[in-house]
Amino acid sequence: MREGVVQPILVIEDSDEDYEATVRAFRKLQVDHRLIRCVDGDDALNFLYTQDAQNNPERLSRPAIIILDLNLPDIDGREVLRQIKTDTNLKDIPVIILTTSSNPLDIQSCYQDGANTYIQKPLNLRNFYHMIDILYTYWFKVTKLPEI
Repeated sequence: MREGVVQPILVIEDSDEDYEATVRAFRKLQVDHRLIRCVDGDDALNFLYTQDAQNNPERLSRPAIIILDLNLPDIDGREVLRQIKTDTNLKDIPVIILTTSSNPLDIQSCYQDGANTYIQKPLNLRNFYHMIDILYTYWFKVTKLPEI
């Protein structure tokens, strides 16, 4: 990572309520990472391809992690995941699936397509905040992420 650069967290989520809960959870953690939201698959892929640090060094740094909902309008999260994980410039960005789906076929296909983690969205806000706390601790305090 370039010295002094705090990579953003890309949240690909169409639900305003779920995105706002995510923002509040990260705010409670007082993280330095900026959250960037994309509301559908087209928006997410456009963002990722224009933010690629190798091709556009004057832009924001690419995301440290991607939090991806599966059920998106237009290009769904499954296709976004496949495109990210088959692109040589993007495939090393960790992708965390955060979705309501508990379908075993979704879980299996996401891992086969390169998802780094699959989390079913907790039903209540307290559990959601706790899950975000664990997610942040794991990805930013425990693991070593690839350098940008």
